[in-house]
Amino acid sequence: MTSSEPRKQNAIQHPAQAAVGVFDSGLGGLSVLKELVKLLPEEHFIYLADTANCPYGQKSDAEIQRLSLEAMHFLQEQGAKALVVPCNTASAAALQVMREDAGPDFPVVGLVPAVKPAVESTTSNTVGVLATEGTLRGRLLQDVIEQFAVPRGVRVLKATHPQLVPLVEAAQLNTPVTRQVLRQTLDPLMDAGMDHLVLGCTHYLFLRDALFSLYPHLNLLDSGFAVAKQTRRVLTEKHLLAAHASGHIEIYTTGDPEEVAPVVQTLWGEHLTVKHAVYRKEEHA
Repeated sequence: MTSSEPRKQNAIQHPAQAAVGVFDSGLGGLSVLKELVKLLPEEHFIYLADTANCPYGQKSDAEIQRLSLEAMHFLQEQGAKALVVPCNTASAAALQVMREDAGPDFPVVGLVPAVKPAVESTTSNTVGVLATEGTLRGRLLQDVIEQFAVPRGVRVLKATHPQLVPLVEAAQLNTPVTRQVLRQTLDPLMDAGMDHLVLGCTHYLFLRDALFSLYPHLNLLDSGFAVAKQTRRVLTEKHLLAAHASGHIEIYTTGDPEEVAPVVQTLWGEHLTVKHAVYRKEEHA
């Protein structure tokens, strides 16, 4: 890949009033964007959904890294001063690569599955993690399990299903098909005594109603608010926190904006204009 040094230099020069980039494999990261907007209302956010390549869960780590770097470079070219990666799969496979590419003056905030609070709250000593295949095989999740669950003797059961992300991308949030897939995926964990479920993919936050209808006593945990707090802390440390501004949101997709816009409206709750993201061609060694 060609050097991204010009992008890094531009990022260094951006003032605090520049945008915060937010990148997800698809539209699931809108759930985290909501938390960011609530906590940082003065910030300008540019959200990029790589819907043309979604889902990431069954792609190789090398492919996820390539796609993540391309997304980051696009957001840097739009003037982003920092990057939030609410995508669990991209965080697991590419976070370190992205930070190395970006350099120390362009903060990159990733997502860590909410295993710690689940372990601290469980009464059955059995918690579950619902995530993509890419997240489940990643070292990031395993490190969190070893750090927090193993010392307390808490079992962490893992579950995945390739249809869940596409269902959310199609705005099928609480349909009979979605509930059937969830039961097929999670009933074995419930039978094993799970009392807390970590939603290890941002898409799954939009399945809360379906999950509550199926498992009304199951405790659901996600990392959205924690990511927003970490973003605020990092921006403050880097003197990049916006002030005295009226924040706004831009949405880009690598897919078809006309197809994506109605789903964005369903997930966000109001109309947001969706623009097509055109990447600058990059050469790969």
